[in-house]
Amino acid sequence: MPLGQPLICQRRQFSLPDGMHYLNCAFMSPLSERVQQAGIEGIRTESVPARIIAEDFFASVTRAKTLFSKVIGLSDPARVAVIPAASYGFATIAKNTRVSSGQNVVTLRGQFPSNVHVWRRLCDQTGSELRVVQPPVTGTQKTQAWNESILAAIDRDTAMVAMGSVHWADGTRFDLESIGERAREMGSAFVIDGTQSIGVEPFDVERIRPDALVCAGYKWLTGPYSIGVAFYGSRYDHGVPIEETWSSRVGAEDFAGLVNQGQEYRSGAARYDVGEPGSFTLTPMLVAGLEQLLEWGVQGVSDYVGDLTGRLFASDRFLALGLVNDKPDVSHIFGLKLPDSVDPTGTAAQLKNLGIHVSVRGQFMRISPHIYNDAGDLEALVSALESTLVGVR
Repeated sequence: MPLGQPLICQRRQFSLPDGMHYLNCAFMSPLSERVQQAGIEGIRTESVPARIIAEDFFASVTRAKTLFSKVIGLSDPARVAVIPAASYGFATIAKNTRVSSGQNVVTLRGQFPSNVHVWRRLCDQTGSELRVVQPPVTGTQKTQAWNESILAAIDRDTAMVAMGSVHWADGTRFDLESIGERAREMGSAFVIDGTQSIGVEPFDVERIRPDALVCAGYKWLTGPYSIGVAFYGSRYDHGVPIEETWSSRVGAEDFAGLVNQGQEYRSGAARYDVGEPGSFTLTPMLVAGLEQLLEWGVQGVSDYVGDLTGRLFASDRFLALGLVNDKPDVSHIFGLKLPDSVDPTGTAAQLKNLGIHVSVRGQFMRISPHIYNDAGDLEALVSALESTLVGVR
């Protein structure tokens, strides 16, 4: 896009069928045609392995790390690892964070399960406390009150704070800068799941300063399922990886010399790479998604989605439905609270029959528009909700 020119709807870059109103990127991003083509080319590459050389196992990995570094404002791509899933990134952190009996790990109620189960096990194994911060009663000051409760929960006995950048169910925004500062004051590790905001909201890792940032690739990074990326700060420089892979070692490019390969890890976070990080299909697809994202510009994507959601929340018809108390904290994820007499899952199924795709998470019907959506998609949502909820009080 020309510098400074606002983005327009990018639906033409995707393969969404006519008449489909896909407002569900927080579930999974559609694959753009560019990402699809990268996967097809990867399959063709493996179809004739005689053409594959040693460099091919590493080039896409290096490219993915470099591109992700640009997305998060990181100056050193060597601090990025390629992972198969967010849970893998968290498991690496759990293995390399010292937690003792009498300490606590701070998490949030209702955050994504992969960012809970691992800490529950860690606390069970170490005799420490899993301290779950509850959300306040829903209201206009909900976000501020929840952030204040998180800050209050972090004390000298907190070994780790592990949370999402935004809440995955309703889009509550967390004050990462203040929470990170509090964690550092207490000597606590600060671990962020960025899956539901990195790529659609600007993020500066060198300002927020987490000890680790884990991102699945198949949502707002617009990559494929089963691959992601993670930043590991200096706290984890000398840790032990989940897997002892050949590709994480110095000299791995010398295939002839692998019979005598030493034990020294490659610099930075490469020790934490999943085995076979240079997948000839998934990694090029992730690269293609990141390249596309950087061409759009994260700020450009954020502005586009923000304008789209802003128009919705300025609509008298939408507000008359009575499903929201206030404007959302973030524009790309917001939750609609249906009347108690209405089954959210059943309502979502009705919407699907009308070509409108959303998710239900907890008590919320979650709406998550992206760059391929336009005002017509949100108009279809409002019209469908009006007809579905008619007569409901």
